[in-house]
Amino acid sequence: MTPDHSRTNGREVVVIGAGIAGLATAALLSAEGYDVTVYEGRDEIGGRAGSWERDGFRFDTGPSWYLMPEVFDHFFRLLGTSAEDELDLVPLTPAYRVFTENEGAEQPLDVVSGRAEAIALFEGIEPGSGTVLDEYLDSAGDAYDLSINRFLYDSYESLGGLTDPELLKLLPRLAPLLTRSLSSYVEKRFQDPRLRQVLGYPAVFLGGSPFGVPSLYHLMSHLDLDEGVLYPRGGLTTVIQAVERVAVRHGVTIRTGAPVVGITTEEDPKARATGIRLQDGTTVAADLVVSTTDLHHTETQLLPEHLRTYPESWWKNKTPSPGALLLLLGVEGELPQLAHHTLLFTADWRENFGAIFGKDTYIPDPASIYVCRPSATDDSVAPEGHENLFVLVPVPADPSIGRGGVDGAGDASVEAAADLVIAQIAEWTGVPDLADRIVVRRTIAPGDFEADLHAWRGNSLGLAHTLGQSAVFRPRNASKKVENLSYAGGSVLPGIGLPMCLISAELVLKRLRGDRSTGPVAEPAHVASPGA
Repeated sequence: MTPDHSRTNGREVVVIGAGIAGLATAALLSAEGYDVTVYEGRDEIGGRAGSWERDGFRFDTGPSWYLMPEVFDHFFRLLGTSAEDELDLVPLTPAYRVFTENEGAEQPLDVVSGRAEAIALFEGIEPGSGTVLDEYLDSAGDAYDLSINRFLYDSYESLGGLTDPELLKLLPRLAPLLTRSLSSYVEKRFQDPRLRQVLGYPAVFLGGSPFGVPSLYHLMSHLDLDEGVLYPRGGLTTVIQAVERVAVRHGVTIRTGAPVVGITTEEDPKARATGIRLQDGTTVAADLVVSTTDLHHTETQLLPEHLRTYPESWWKNKTPSPGALLLLLGVEGELPQLAHHTLLFTADWRENFGAIFGKDTYIPDPASIYVCRPSATDDSVAPEGHENLFVLVPVPADPSIGRGGVDGAGDASVEAAADLVIAQIAEWTGVPDLADRIVVRRTIAPGDFEADLHAWRGNSLGLAHTLGQSAVFRPRNASKKVENLSYAGGSVLPGIGLPMCLISAELVLKRLRGDRSTGPVAEPAHVASPGA
């Protein structure tokens, strides 16, 4: 990599936040030749992708699906290593299991990745749908490739990529995918409610509802039905550790327990970032500041009002991702009823999502629930003879729902909702004594996301991927009012999720290089890791 310091007038960089976006940005910029220090307010790294341990159990507290593996591969290769060298990846079979309301615990759907397996599953449930799914997945693959090559790695500093003649040729096909909802796209092609839900649920990974995200995002089905689902042994926290390891290998310094309370600026004549101010009063000078903490917090709390690109008024009509009620459960005995990934879908999906995103929001009951049982694949996450469950219930992005706690010590309303969720899982999956077998319990709720992660409205992921908050309409990776202030993370380009955050870090690098291409940065033929 050839450094270009012309945009920062120097080499000193401070990165705010040690989640995956902050660590990845630091690693890329350090490899580029900058001197990089990361400041993290909490005592541990990871941000939303955190970890919690108790009594021999180790829980991921955030992401638990490893999707878009080529994005991870590309990131690590940019830094002279590979996902294969840094992670122990295990393919999951089935990719996930689905229980649906009123179908009974004896009849779950096991979704196995692979085109032939997926077609056979659909055909067995809805005769004739196998051929339709084949075409659907062809379209999903094309949309995914288009997104990777044209949209996700574009910083949109220039609109040249959007006016490319080759892209313009695709507009007749693209326009309907952008203007119609995912649910309408799916419902036009499939009749069985279970199949519709299998194809619509990925909208939740995008922080949205199948009734609210554009149908372009049917591309997500390419990932789980065509490509497959992997699990990094040790949990998703090993991904964070790998990115940290690579960053440190390239010379990055990471300071935890160092809350940032302000971004310092000079205005002579244009405003530019000059560093950060820590909670203890220390000021740290820098030539470039990259904030990867929540964008709303960055803009409304770390900058003076007149220098905000996205002031409080900008957020009034924006849509956050759902909040989340998380349950971390250590369970005595085995739970073969659950796969590594298990989904519970309510019959009235529109009502369920309306409770989360509608005008008068509330925690749905029953709820559509995601359960991760990593102990199905990984014996390092629970003591022998026990199971590890991570339960995610999408709820309204509303910190007034309350905060969670350990062993029932959270707010009463949160713990009551958690009890209902445990009872629902027990009934729907055929584990009647589930509640009695729980030996470790922790709840996390929107109030925790707001207090611990500065998450706007207590959301769990970032800005939802509605049409008006995707691609060219999503917040950019740099301030419009403050020079030498860049952004990365789930609320800016390109979006939500660990792979998107890695791309977000790469967009910071592309901006510094003046690279306005629409695709990924070219990988070096070979870059030896420092110390190798």
